[in-house]
Amino acid sequence: MNMIKPKRLKSGSKIAIISLSNGLPYLFPDIYEMGLKNLMETFALEVVEMPSARMSPEELYKNPQLRAQDLNDCFENEEIDGIITSIGGYESVRILPFLNKEVIINNPKFIMGFSDATTFLTYLNNLGMVTFYGPSVMAGFAQLRNLPEAYTEHLKAIWFEEQFPYRYAPYQAWTNGYKDWSQLATLGECQPFVENEYGWVFIQGEAIEHGNLWGGCIEVLEFMKSTIYWPRDDFWQDKVLFFETSEEKPSHMQVGYMLRNYGMQGIFSRIKGVIFGRAKDYSAAENVELREILVSIIAKEFGANHVPIVVDFDFGHTDPKLILPLGGRVELNPRTNEVILLESPFE
Repeated sequence: MNMIKPKRLKSGSKIAIISLSNGLPYLFPDIYEMGLKNLMETFALEVVEMPSARMSPEELYKNPQLRAQDLNDCFENEEIDGIITSIGGYESVRILPFLNKEVIINNPKFIMGFSDATTFLTYLNNLGMVTFYGPSVMAGFAQLRNLPEAYTEHLKAIWFEEQFPYRYAPYQAWTNGYKDWSQLATLGECQPFVENEYGWVFIQGEAIEHGNLWGGCIEVLEFMKSTIYWPRDDFWQDKVLFFETSEEKPSHMQVGYMLRNYGMQGIFSRIKGVIFGRAKDYSAAENVELREILVSIIAKEFGANHVPIVVDFDFGHTDPKLILPLGGRVELNPRTNEVILLESPFE
């Protein structure tokens, strides 16, 4: 299946901001506006706030159809070049019945978010369009000036440059989160950084594998299983699945329960690899337990001991984040410890 790719972003591109999951810009306008400012000043993007962007959490919760209409309007509006979410949330799955599939697929555009955005990012990708798992306005862009310069360079390389194949590189340090958004004195600052001594690690696999990326927040994906928005049985061939955990910090056993379902669907016998993001707020001992459960479920229970598994990848709920394009073709190389985006996710 040839993926539908959006047009590449450039200086002056108009980026729509939407709140499809939660109205945190309404509750924390200062950190939200800091994120908008960084998008405009650092990347020379023009920001267009959609009606949902600053709505209250109560209004958004009561109106999933309104949120979906915001997204439909973004794709239908020829002046808008891309879409970035303000923040995540917990129930954007409710907007899916109201999305205009024809309008969206016939007007492909860059769309990015993470966490609860997993719902519409995976669904649109299931329909054939490349979507992007990456930072949001309040979680990733607002903190830009307090994150490593390599993070800004990565965003510019993915968005604006034609340097493909693109070799992902681990960040030299990472943080579990941010300082209190209600305190203006420390606005945009992060929790203490941890030295990224080992980067990511291949805990299984010897052969080089190639496949198309698909995934998101592993807990959010549970909302979609057994619905019409879950991929068809023939979807999983040659996929590289990527998963990460949220700030709710599911235990390694809970992660195992979720993964076992993929095994029971026969998915691990078809895929080319698994990338697991650094688990937010996990201790060193908990990380060891997580690695053990990944191998136990994927290799021992379901016999996929040949599938490369990468852990502690820099994406998801820790910062700085790497952008992973759903539908992008990657190479996993356990021999050189490399993850390579083989082609441009843009047309």
